[in-house]
Amino acid sequence: MRPRHRARQLALRVVFQLDQAPGDWRPAFAYQLAEDDLPPESAAFAEELVALVQEHRAEIDSALEAAATNWRLEQMGRVERGALRLGAAELLWRRQDPRAVTLDEAVGLAKELGGEDAARFVNGVLGRLAREAV
Repeated sequence: MRPRHRARQLALRVVFQLDQAPGDWRPAFAYQLAEDDLPPESAAFAEELVALVQEHRAEIDSALEAAATNWRLEQMGRVERGALRLGAAELLWRRQDPRAVTLDEAVGLAKELGGEDAARFVNGVLGRLAREAV
């Protein structure tokens, strides 16, 4: 498995955990990192993603609600919400990453953890966000 994909998986686990039990993200990140053997560069990438989600969470959530017509965040599944938050953080604040890669990774994470319906939902919402964020 590719190191950056594993980094995104770790970041999603942290974002998922923080969705259930909000608080300081650093202990949650340290715990998840200790459970995974990521190379230092991948660990730094995962840490950056989690920090972006936490730092810009209100803006991300607002952008996602605008892009997810007829859906409020609290109506979405936690896996979908986490994958959307990570994808949105990359789309909006890590513009050096190709949009297609960001979308593909977020959809892949949703599919791995939530199934086909989750993947389609994440694809639709992030696709719309990507088009509007140009």
